[in-house]
Amino acid sequence: MSTLISNIGSLVTNDPALGEGPLGLLADAAVVVDGDRVAWVGPGPAAPAADEAVDAGGRALLPGFVDSHAHLVFAGDRTAEFNARMSGLAYGAGGIRTTVAATRAASDAELNANLTRYLAEMLRQGTTTVEVKSGYGLSTADEARSLRIAAGHTEETTYLGAHVVAPEYADDPAGYVELVTGEMLAACAPYARWVDVFCERGAFDGDQARAVLTAGLAQGLQPRVHANQLGHGPGVQLAVELGAASADHCTHLTDADVAALAGSTTVATLLPGAEFSTRAPYPDARRLLDAGAAVALSTDCNPGSSFTSSMPFCVAVAVREMGMTPDEAVHAATAGGALALRRTDVGRIAPGARADLHLLDAPSHVHLAYRPGVPLTAAVWQGGVRKV
Repeated sequence: MSTLISNIGSLVTNDPALGEGPLGLLADAAVVVDGDRVAWVGPGPAAPAADEAVDAGGRALLPGFVDSHAHLVFAGDRTAEFNARMSGLAYGAGGIRTTVAATRAASDAELNANLTRYLAEMLRQGTTTVEVKSGYGLSTADEARSLRIAAGHTEETTYLGAHVVAPEYADDPAGYVELVTGEMLAACAPYARWVDVFCERGAFDGDQARAVLTAGLAQGLQPRVHANQLGHGPGVQLAVELGAASADHCTHLTDADVAALAGSTTVATLLPGAEFSTRAPYPDARRLLDAGAAVALSTDCNPGSSFTSSMPFCVAVAVREMGMTPDEAVHAATAGGALALRRTDVGRIAPGARADLHLLDAPSHVHLAYRPGVPLTAAVWQGGVRKV
């Protein structure tokens, strides 16, 4: 079954060979979807026939958002912590343990229902690809079941046993690292594509992070790193050294960190929801972009430090607070996220790409930043199937 989407006022392809500038913009465009793939892209008058037709009504069409950093397998609520933080309490990594207790107490059905709910929430806002981490179990059984549940919804699953030291090992962090790199890793690897570590004060230092990531690599998992969120540290340099797909947060960077990212294939994934929700300084996207680093935007959706599932919100904040242009922010939220997941089939609208499409109730992608907080999603196709 093929579908012709015509009368597209502005089309973001993210392919400079198809249109103008880095976004590959096309005006008065059309797209043909055949099955789960994009079959044709070009000027509206030249569009071939298809089995069915959709009139975009002059609206903007862009690739589905690619959210490459999310923590969605959890239970419980941390409203009280957020309220206290907004009343002056500083943010630290320790609050994660509150969610660990609730997650361990939840049934598989409850965790799956929560995950399903948040994925649906994301889809309604135009997000069609989501990476999902473990990290709220911190025991072999709970980390493995978290990833097994996540793998039922997405192929982008990340083993984050090294989120913080489990409460049972509070006095034996070395023993916990041994568990994370041994028995727990063996149980989780069959359900994961990626391995991640929170390399930060209050979590894991550089040597511990290296041990976790190299053990994951030995099991065939590719590295990602929570890096340089709360202060300067070794996370970014370690990510680049080990060829990690992404260094995430990147809030506190030295010139050497910026140069390392710019000279590598590691994507700097920026998570403005975390700074918004913790009143921390925003990362300087302008500095990274001007240096030539690849940048992605993601929600960091989690119950403690960034409880937003909205990529449009992150785009708007990145433009307002982080020095990005609307074009750069949209590119980072689509093609940038795909690069951070080392995917070429998503984050773009071009022949052969997966038909993940986001139709805005607006004439331009710029409205995502121009009209912050306004629900602008008119339709969403995921794998060629209209979902919204």
